[in-house]
Amino acid sequence: MKQEMLNGLKERRSVRAYEPRQIADEELDIILEAGTYAPTGQGLQSPVIVVVQEPGLRNRLARMNAAVMGREGDPFYGAPTVLIVLADKKRHTYLEDGSLVLGNLMNAAYAVGLGSCWIHRAKEEFETEEGKALLREWGLSEDYVGIGHCILGYAASPELPAAKPRKENYIIRA
Repeated sequence: MKQEMLNGLKERRSVRAYEPRQIADEELDIILEAGTYAPTGQGLQSPVIVVVQEPGLRNRLARMNAAVMGREGDPFYGAPTVLIVLADKKRHTYLEDGSLVLGNLMNAAYAVGLGSCWIHRAKEEFETEEGKALLREWGLSEDYVGIGHCILGYAASPELPAAKPRKENYIIRA
């Protein structure tokens, strides 16, 4: 079992092309549960995960995200599910906490056979008036900062890219 987990960590890759069909609720629930078990500073659990599967809201978020880059198009690569990780900036470790949640989400997605990718610019999205309005709509204060998006879906291709070679000086034994 331990070797299987380690293999999953080594084999997972970011997916940038998805089938349009929505993921199964059972798969989503497993992924979300894994996200809630990410380590957090002092166990205070500063992050929240917002699940977006409704196409109108998903497309609105894609537009907001693309606007941060001054572009149009779909920065979510056609993925039908977007998980937004936000964290309470009043917690000293909010950025690290949210990042660990995103890592757990992506690793769990791979474990259940789904593709995933971390998409940046959530911070900038939720600093806009439109983003602040969404936070209020979801019952969150402006103390919540966008950490990132985890896009999810069935990969358009079963072939994942090979891992890049690990750099020579990745580990330094002091």
